[in-house]
Amino acid sequence: MSTNKKLRGVCVGAGYFSRFQYEAWTRIPEVEIVANANRSLEGAEAFASEFGIPRSYTYDDFAVMLDEEKPDFVDIITPPGTHLELCRAAVERGIAIICQKPLAPTYKETLELVELVSRSANRFMVHENWRWQPWYREIRSILTAGGIGQPFHLAFQCRLGDGWGEDAYLDRQPFFRDYPRLFIFETGVHFLDTFRFLLGEVSSIYARTAQRNPVIKGEDSALVICEFENGATAVLDANRYNESLASNPRYTFGTMRLEGSQGHLELAADGSITIKQLGGEPAGHAYEPSNEGFAGDCVYAVQRHFVDAFLAGTPFESEAADYLKSILLVEAAYESAGTHHKLCASEFESPNHNFS
Repeated sequence: MSTNKKLRGVCVGAGYFSRFQYEAWTRIPEVEIVANANRSLEGAEAFASEFGIPRSYTYDDFAVMLDEEKPDFVDIITPPGTHLELCRAAVERGIAIICQKPLAPTYKETLELVELVSRSANRFMVHENWRWQPWYREIRSILTAGGIGQPFHLAFQCRLGDGWGEDAYLDRQPFFRDYPRLFIFETGVHFLDTFRFLLGEVSSIYARTAQRNPVIKGEDSALVICEFENGATAVLDANRYNESLASNPRYTFGTMRLEGSQGHLELAADGSITIKQLGGEPAGHAYEPSNEGFAGDCVYAVQRHFVDAFLAGTPFESEAADYLKSILLVEAAYESAGTHHKLCASEFESPNHNFS
């Protein structure tokens, strides 16, 4: 495809988080969003007016939108339960897809979606923006350059403070209250995928979960311990109930310490990175994370990657088959929490393993 022709895109969804995605598309010059759809036409039209989109449709008219607009790609920013049918409509028309996580409400439906897109010639990418937060890209570069030697232990503490009280989640994402599985399914998967990005593939997982706020249905607290094929370990200590002292707890979503054979690094809540070599003095690492958009402008970064890879015909970082490895970790974590046992990769990666 000629690089002087803009990619024609359409978006479906107009909820809280979709605003970040609509805004990011306006900063990618190779893309023109030509239409959008939403459950209600009023919601779609409000976003269309704000972001300069010519035409709006409802979910009922999604297939009509694809047929009339003939887009190069569709950005699916809707609740997980809608993804399979929306993807099916796009696949049937040979339209590329970028789809928000979670991919589906259940593991069975997730496998069905992955099989659907894997059988097709459609380009498909999961909108997994966490690993595109600038501090993680920078930390990956530090590790690649041997900045702390061989990494062997990562510890992340997350306290979001948006999940306590009678009105928990109502201001941004009220549907969280009804998720039967909440923290690991919706938020923890980001961390698990990022741990893979930094440390490689997981060889075993152990998890404990808890529900701190009785007004919601799912768990809002999790302790997850991962062992990796290279011998490293990672601990996620997280809940959405207690509060952080950070001025913006949703910037880095917490703090991290990563230890290696020659020293360690720390990620602070403001995105700054400090490196301390063994026996040396701690030193700030020079880089400039963005304050634009969401969490270091990671939404723009992942959508920029989608466009670059689409135009170049190269693989996406979060192809369906690869992202399924992160989803398997989510399922294994829930099974571990339910049984109070560690699960090894040889168990949860087996095609004969049945997740409940």
